[in-house]
This record gives sequence, C-alpha cells and structure tokens, in this order.
Amino acid sequence: QAQLVESGGGLVQAGGSLRLSCAASGRIFSGYAMGWFRQTPGKEREFVAAINWNGGSTKYADSVNGRFTISRDNAKNTVYLQMSSLKFEDTAVYYCAAALSTGILRSTPAYWGQGTTVTVSS
Repeated sequence: QAQLVESGGGLVQAGGSLRLSCAASGRIFSGYAMGWFRQTPGKEREFVAAINWNGGSTKYADSVNGRFTISRDNAKNTVYLQMSSLKFEDTAVYYCAAALSTGILRSTPAYWGQGTTVTVSS
C-alpha cells in the first residue's frame, strides 16, 4: 500500500523555524517527484514546494521562496521541508504529495499524506 506520512508540525513563534518530514513507502518514492502543499480553512490547497526524483531540481511558491527549503534523502525515502523566518500567514495544514514529475505534482498529485499542522504565533 502506497503511503506518505508527515511529521514535524507544531507551534512556533513568528520568525522561528520548523522542519517537516514526509516518510514514503518505497513504491512511491524512488523515481517520484515529491512536494508540499498547504491549506487553511476556507481556502483551496496551495502549492508550496517541489523537488524532482533525484533532488536536482526544486521549485517554490513565491510566498515561501528564500525562506523554505525542500530536500530529500532517497536512502531514507524521506522528503523534508525546512521552514525559516516563519510568518503568521504560514499557519496551515501542510500536506506531502508525490507524482511522476514536478509538473504533474503541481496540478494532480498521485498520492497525498494525511497532513501535519503548523501554527505560527504572531
């Protein structure tokens, strides 16, 4: 069964840092692009960051570019999202996603995690 499991969410003060992790079952990690999305109540889920299968290419939403860093460890089947200089507006449920390419991932991910909540206090 393909599975993505996020962890690392929590409460942090504005200006602080947090690292999210997403552990994937082997079947949906090797060769897959991975990414992060986020959603707040009443809003659509939005793209945050993506990384291609070997980590050689990354993409970011304008709102997080320069503050967030996506990375992956293929030996551990894990993708990370390092979040720095956090703002109140970064508060959301963060979801891990997987797809065959970063282009596909931004529109129609094949797999989703269950989400982890990040709360930034102002």
